[in-house]
Amino acid sequence: MSSHTGFAGRTYVVTGSASGIGAATTALLRERDATVIGCDLCDAEIEADLSTPDGRQSMIDQVNEYGPIDAVLAIAGGGKTGLLETNYFGAVATLQGLRPLLARSPAPRAVAVSSTSSLAPANERVVQACLDGDEPAAVALLEADPAMGGTAGAYGAAKRGLNRWVRRVAPTSEWAGTGIALNVVASGVVDTPAASWIFADEAVRNAVETAAPQPFGGFPGRPEWVAELICWLSSADNRFVTGQVIFADGGAEVAAVGDRQWQ
Repeated sequence: MSSHTGFAGRTYVVTGSASGIGAATTALLRERDATVIGCDLCDAEIEADLSTPDGRQSMIDQVNEYGPIDAVLAIAGGGKTGLLETNYFGAVATLQGLRPLLARSPAPRAVAVSSTSSLAPANERVVQACLDGDEPAAVALLEADPAMGGTAGAYGAAKRGLNRWVRRVAPTSEWAGTGIALNVVASGVVDTPAASWIFADEAVRNAVETAAPQPFGGFPGRPEWVAELICWLSSADNRFVTGQVIFADGGAEVAAVGDRQWQ
């Protein structure tokens, strides 16, 4: 049985902590007596831009100055620019760069936040460039072909690549082999500042809700509902779950995919 005792005395690094799902997760963790080192562009303990290599390294260096940590939550994303850079390369750099520090914890945990956008068709050349770690090539491929879907295409490709990266590395000796549980929470459409453009136009809202209905919980969801799952996966109570992409989306993924993956 899980309880809030799995949080007390633990130190969490939360990227994207100033708003949306990151802010909701930070609030829940602090309510449960965890220490949170928040990272964001502003209004956080660590201020860094994860869309750039220099910003990522600055974040990693600053976290190391704090000392021991128990969990890393790579939540930063969204926005309208730098989507591929932040949502894939920023997230992976956060997880990889803090893994050695995380591995010193007696109960190390890591969670990356993805999206139901990862289910949409994506340009596999872009996704492969991400998985190859070739950021310039991935960005160049997106910029060279507007038919790849612009902002939405960049976001979906980043999240699909992130899902695949976590699935690849989670069972390896560097992660599971050192006791680190690494999972993905893929959120549905949630009422956050990053998603405000969806709700600003009734036609856009209706189109998105029609394409990705959320029969359980409604449209949009609440950030704290996603945060609850992130918190449990990153707590000491999680002793047996790793390498999973878990959709916290009101049923959007199962409505779209059905039982096909189990055939």
